[in-house]
Amino acid sequence: MNNFIKRINPKWLLILAVAFIFSSCDQDEGTSMPSVSNAEYDDTPYQLDIGNFPEPDLPPDNPLTVEGVKLGKMLFFEPRLSNGDGQACADCHNQGNGFSDTLRFSLGVRDLPGTRQAMGIFNMAWNTNGFFWDGRAELLRHQAILPIQDSLEMDETIDNVIAKLSVDPLYTDQFIRAFGDDKITEDRMGLAMEQFMLSIVSHDSKYDKWVAGEVQLSESEERGRQLYFTEFNPFFPDQSGADCEHCHGGINFENDAYMNNGLDVDVDISDLGRELVTNNSNDRGKFKVPSLRNIALTPPYMHDGRFQTLEEVIDHYNEGIKMSETIDPALIQTIEPGLLLDDQKKEDLKNFLLTLTDEVFLQNPEYKSPF
Repeated sequence: MNNFIKRINPKWLLILAVAFIFSSCDQDEGTSMPSVSNAEYDDTPYQLDIGNFPEPDLPPDNPLTVEGVKLGKMLFFEPRLSNGDGQACADCHNQGNGFSDTLRFSLGVRDLPGTRQAMGIFNMAWNTNGFFWDGRAELLRHQAILPIQDSLEMDETIDNVIAKLSVDPLYTDQFIRAFGDDKITEDRMGLAMEQFMLSIVSHDSKYDKWVAGEVQLSESEERGRQLYFTEFNPFFPDQSGADCEHCHGGINFENDAYMNNGLDVDVDISDLGRELVTNNSNDRGKFKVPSLRNIALTPPYMHDGRFQTLEEVIDHYNEGIKMSETIDPALIQTIEPGLLLDDQKKEDLKNFLLTLTDEVFLQNPEYKSPF
């Protein structure tokens, strides 16, 4: 053997040694020839953290799985869903802002503004009445897909998105884990993003801790709480409340309804709202009632973002309601007298609303970018 080595030209030994070194580097750095994927389907259920909330009525045809939620999160933070690969869903729905946008109208990939304020995304598992301000998406999986194709938002085609993701093993492997094979389709993208958004839950605010008996509310917060949950009563002003629960009640501080909250008189209603979906004039100027959880983090307010502060919102309900044909009947009686809130009551009400902020939710690593 030694004699054989001695007969080899030293130049060839050097070439073989260099080739061996580069071959080893390729293997170490993962740049070797691609191999068949070893990803496997995994239907391990995702454990939804709901705190003291009631069990949600989740879609029976789209059970939450660990890998499905993971895929949905990848897509939610993926800029390749947009034209030019420059914008992800998360850009207009930021976790630090309650998965909302603090711009009045979000800017799309072409820096063009939208027409409505971006709604917060959390506690969707308890939403039972459509999505978007006008409810044009029946299911969350439908809502997830529409912004991709909207010319003012991500301005991309589904075919292009599928083409971009299909050549990336990161996604083909994850579709295998979530759905059983690597086929990427519009339906599967919607189902995965639906799973991720259903997993986003906010249930750990100061108010929730108060309900659980873990903390005390300040005197002002407690006065605000009583105002919030007490009905308006013009005949007994000392006992009259702000009657907020009428529209923003239940565990999620909303009612899954579409309502006209007196922002404009009939002639000034420029956005028809729910009527654009139902073609029913009785729905003119009606919009989805949003949750007031994390309300301090989701300005500006209303479907058109016309109010920048909570003080402006409270002033609207206290003394700014305008009459129109489709206004909610419960608001009509407050138009002339107002809610009878003085400065102290308005401050107390605001302080209670601040107790709905969930700091744990804002920092939850389960909802952060996977990249």
